[in-house]
Amino acid sequence: MQDRILIIEDDAETAAAVAEVVAELGCEAHHRATLDDGIAEAGAGDYRVIVLDRMLPGGDGVEAMARIRTTGSRALILVLSALGRAAERVEGLEKGADDYLPKPFEPSELRARLRALLRRGTMQVLDNDLLAFGDLEIRMKARTVHVKRSHVPVSPKEFELITYFARNAGQIVTRMQLLENVWNLHFDPGTNVVDVHVGRLRRKLEEAGSPAIQTARGEGYIFAPLGAAG
Repeated sequence: MQDRILIIEDDAETAAAVAEVVAELGCEAHHRATLDDGIAEAGAGDYRVIVLDRMLPGGDGVEAMARIRTTGSRALILVLSALGRAAERVEGLEKGADDYLPKPFEPSELRARLRALLRRGTMQVLDNDLLAFGDLEIRMKARTVHVKRSHVPVSPKEFELITYFARNAGQIVTRMQLLENVWNLHFDPGTNVVDVHVGRLRRKLEEAGSPAIQTARGEGYIFAPLGAAG
């Protein structure tokens, strides 16, 4: 069965160009031209990736990502937008986008970005579904975190963050690694976006009784809920 990719884009020419790249990847493209239609389709179909424009009939795609998540969609989201300044890209990524590609784009770059997202999506679906570290449990399919069987509410970005930490448990993880692997930023935007998100996630885990994230002074962070760093 082909992987399905949803394109939410009001410009027919851009949508056709994206659909061509999707077809080259051996995936099935579905197109919706308005935000409301796109959100409805995201919830109705089993999509691996959503390519989302920002300036759409019905509103800003970035502002609507939370609505897409409430439909139950677990698709990874690539924002494709003419709003391509660094601050606008950071805003999109902070609000939950998995990647952000400015327009105009090169088809080869879009193809590489989509291929990377499809690869990431495959990695996240574990046969076992469960990453467990003592009292700390991460359920991949439900995208939930529990400590001592109590639910810890995390945002989509915080869930990606804890998943990346968990897969690198006991190792020093640098801010640049987090920017590249969680935010898909291959440059330092000069903001404290990593520190803010890590701090928020660390507080939530500590309040639930799991001091899992430790600071490696001057180097980064270590995820060691069971003393894995020692």
